[in-house]
Amino acid sequence: MAVKIKLKRLGKIRSPHYRIVVADSRTRRDGRAIEEIGKYHPTYNPSVMEVDAERVAYWLGVGAQPTEPVLAILKKTGDWQKYKGEPAPAPLLVAEPKKARPTFEALSGEDEGKGEAITQKKKAEKKDEAGAESASAEA
Repeated sequence: MAVKIKLKRLGKIRSPHYRIVVADSRTRRDGRAIEEIGKYHPTYNPSVMEVDAERVAYWLGVGAQPTEPVLAILKKTGDWQKYKGEPAPAPLLVAEPKKARPTFEALSGEDEGKGEAITQKKKAEKKDEAGAESASAEA
């Protein structure tokens, strides 16, 4: 029985996420798996790759073959280099925490407004002009 380390697809149509699983090579892509050893979320920014390095080392040691996409993930996380005895890659990019947006109250304290609009309403001017024209026509 040939054992593969492959991706199992989950999620909706346009928002896929995957689990890295160990399965028999004859099973379907989303079929029954022997063990789940990681996660991969490509739609996140930066994408999330979580791998159980201990279990990956075990399965590679007993002869499991990774598929091409899983091999790329293992190279990024450094597990493939550790298995082959090569130097480790550069660390992965970690998402920066988002800065909190300032609240309306914090912004309003800095700006001392005059309390009235700068431009006048155009509709009010038209009514005044129409009233002035009718008054001049009557006189």
